[in-house]
Amino acid sequence: MFVDQVNVYVKGGDGGNGLVAFRREKYVPKGGPAGGDGGNGGDVVFEVDEGLNTLMDFRYQRHFKAKRGENGMSKGQHGKNSEPLVIPVPPGTTVKDADTGEVIADLVEHKQQAIIAKGGRGGRGNIRFATARNPAPELAENGEPAQERNIQVELKLIADVGLVGFPSVGKSTLLSVVSAAKPKIADYHFTTLAPNLGVVETGDQRSFVMADLPGLIEGAHEGVGLGHQFLRHVERTRVIVHVLDMSAGEGRDPYEDYLTINQELFEYDERLKERPQIIAANKMDMPESEENLSAFKDKLEDDFPVYPISTLTKEGLKDLLFAVADALDRIPKDSTPIEEKTERVLYKYEKEDIAFKITRDPDGAYVLYGDQIEKLFKMTDFNRDESIRRFARQMRGMGVDEALRKRGAKDGDTVRLLDYEFEFVE
Repeated sequence: MFVDQVNVYVKGGDGGNGLVAFRREKYVPKGGPAGGDGGNGGDVVFEVDEGLNTLMDFRYQRHFKAKRGENGMSKGQHGKNSEPLVIPVPPGTTVKDADTGEVIADLVEHKQQAIIAKGGRGGRGNIRFATARNPAPELAENGEPAQERNIQVELKLIADVGLVGFPSVGKSTLLSVVSAAKPKIADYHFTTLAPNLGVVETGDQRSFVMADLPGLIEGAHEGVGLGHQFLRHVERTRVIVHVLDMSAGEGRDPYEDYLTINQELFEYDERLKERPQIIAANKMDMPESEENLSAFKDKLEDDFPVYPISTLTKEGLKDLLFAVADALDRIPKDSTPIEEKTERVLYKYEKEDIAFKITRDPDGAYVLYGDQIEKLFKMTDFNRDESIRRFARQMRGMGVDEALRKRGAKDGDTVRLLDYEFEFVE
């Protein structure tokens, strides 16, 4: 089965907790704090593997979590950092945030990597909090919570040439004749339910990858038929070969078919107008094909070359393949190594995230929420009084107390943060 779009949940590894510990060697006076830091959690990383050509593996596993960092240890020892979780994906994979629609990564070259979910940093041990005023703190941090997100993984096949056209015009037959590919061929519409790839070699030893894309129909860019699922694969092709049925065997006008399919391509992506296009006038072995071809050329306004072919008798295929290879030679592949590519950096003003927000529940309790305050809360060890006092100071410094007073909070009122409740004290 060909899978080219899937929704996945990914989560990096949480950081390990810092440790509260003290040196207790017999002959070391005033040993002091000796709690080590926690290790960093692992990242979730996608890496391109050119041996893959489908997202089939994601069909059976939709949740990926990296390992958390090791907790800090005594004698100032740092917890072990976790290794990243590396997930292989096929070339042509685009990763988007499912909630915001933001493109996280576009992976096209073998061994190219992208961090999809960052792991959390390790919490600091009490050795980090020692000061002249407090040389023996009973204070350590929990590990930082890792990034977690729902993502949409989408595959756009990387082929040099894309075959487009109405169902049953002979795209699959053409691919099977000019390459070693064995697509399903039958006399009914939508025989091809997934894109097929084949390597084509011309008589002068030039080769390229050709993709037979499932039949498009009117309204494909809006999701009619199979078009919406597979139009994305046209985006990465360098040359479009438009296959037309010149025999008009199903009573359709080849020129109307040509206009309809091009309209669907351009409605989907305006940039496809700039893509070189070659017209393959198929089924020239059928009666009336010559007259239809002549009429088609009279109506054709675009400056696209037209090649009469017959996939049954193999007539004209050699000229078509040479024309495709020549067009590809004029559009060289982008072969710059990833490390050498110049990256454009877009600087834009982004509003700073608010540290916290306050709402009220129906029972009158005040509810605190926000990424920053929730992260501080999760990194606080509530089993130690010193950590609790530090969290109270941090909240006061962020302006939480003042904001609650402005909202009308009185002594003894309930304040909720995540699943926990506190009492507001003046």
